[in-house]
This record gives sequence, C-alpha cells and structure tokens, in this order.
Amino acid sequence: MVAAAVVFPFRSTLLDGVRDSKTLSAPRREMLAVQIRGAAVAVGVGGASVREIDTLNIRVATALAMRRAVLRVLSGCPAAPQPRLLLDGLPMPEVGFPHDALVAGDAHCHSIAAAGIIAKTVRDRLMRRLAARYAGYGWERNCGYGSAEHLAAIQSLGATLHHRRSFSPMSGMGLATWPSRTSRPARQSLPGHN
Repeated sequence: MVAAAVVFPFRSTLLDGVRDSKTLSAPRREMLAVQIRGAAVAVGVGGASVREIDTLNIRVATALAMRRAVLRVLSGCPAAPQPRLLLDGLPMPEVGFPHDALVAGDAHCHSIAAAGIIAKTVRDRLMRRLAARYAGYGWERNCGYGSAEHLAAIQSLGATLHHRRSFSPMSGMGLATWPSRTSRPARQSLPGHN
C-alpha cells in the first residue's frame, strides 16, 4: 500500500494533464510525477507493508500509509502548523489529523490527483523491483492486481512474502510460500540430540 501527499504553493498554476492517475498511461504518469515534484512545496510518500495490511485490515493500513505521507510532508513544511488535509474518498479518523474527505477526489482536486500520480508511480517502481526478484508473476505488467496471469502464477508458483494472505482469492487458497517448488532438506539431528 502506497499513499502520497502533495502541497502546492498558494495560488499556483495547475499543471496540465494532472488528473485521476488511473486514466493516465504509465509513461504519462512518470512525466507528470517529475513535474509535480518540481512544482510542489513538499511531497511525502508513505507505505504500509503486507504484514500491516493483513494484521490491521486494508482500511487501517491505508490510513497508516496516509499518515506517514502527511508526516513526511509536514517535515518539509514546518511553517504549516494547521494543515488543511483533503483525502480522496470517505473520512478516515484513523489518519490522525483533521481533514475533509472528497469522494472521487482525484477527479475534482488538483492536489489529490497529483498525490495519486505520485503514489502510483512509486508503487509501480516497487512492483518492477519485485518482478525482477520474483519472476513469473507479471508484476511489471499487472502491478499486483489480480489479473488472470497473476492468479495463475500464484497457483503454479505459490505465494511470496509480498502477497496479502487476507485478500480474496488468496485467503482461501492455502498456498505455500514462494518458492514452493523447492523443498527444504530434512533436518538432521546429532546422535543423542533430538
């Protein structure tokens, strides 16, 4: 889970093309991310691990990632003691800061759309790194979404430590952890020791 927060200068000019990250191609997002970082007063990125998601639940882990992103932004904006936070979606008291929530915020708010672009580009880079370490899951293409290719890879290769066990269809599969194809050697005990 990756979240981002972006602060633009007061009354700054809107960046052309910044909108809902899901409507943009990966190369366009990468280009816009560079422009956003150049125009912003501060950019913060926060994450939540697979373990945190499985332990806390997706909502609380999302709020945790958002809180981490906001804290990073605030460390870059020490002159903003009372920030006005706008969150994409519904209110999340778990974020721990006063905020306003805007459903479909990335379609209506420049800062939220910019944060979505930053978060998605960081997430995509992480997925490409994982794809290099764990071949066969297609993470460089599907970014971890449950595509047919990805689900087939989980069935044939097993789950990695980076797969969320609490997420359907994973929760019902009872899969071994990657690499499932290799067996561990039997543990040998010394005479007189068990």
